[in-house]
Amino acid sequence: MDHIKEISTTEVEKVMQKEQDVVLIDVREDEEVANGIIEGATHIPLKQIPEAIGSLDQSKEYILICRSGGRSMNAALYMKEKGFDVSNMTGGMLDWQGEVIIK
Repeated sequence: MDHIKEISTTEVEKVMQKEQDVVLIDVREDEEVANGIIEGATHIPLKQIPEAIGSLDQSKEYILICRSGGRSMNAALYMKEKGFDVSNMTGGMLDWQGEVIIK
């Protein structure tokens, strides 16, 4: 199994402050995201990742997010297999201390 880089919620906040060329992808379901999503994150439910992957830029770095880190790890494994530079946010939204926006 490929090793997926893991990034803590605190590190994600630091990355966002630096505004590096990093894309956050939230793979939770619509009803979960309705309770709040990290500002700037792109919402692509896990089951839609395979069809959405064609529209993603392989030159960018991606951080995958879900509720606790399990589904985002699956998405990260899939994307890495397809040649993407990915990290998984450990602890997911359960550990997220930063602000969220309600869409």
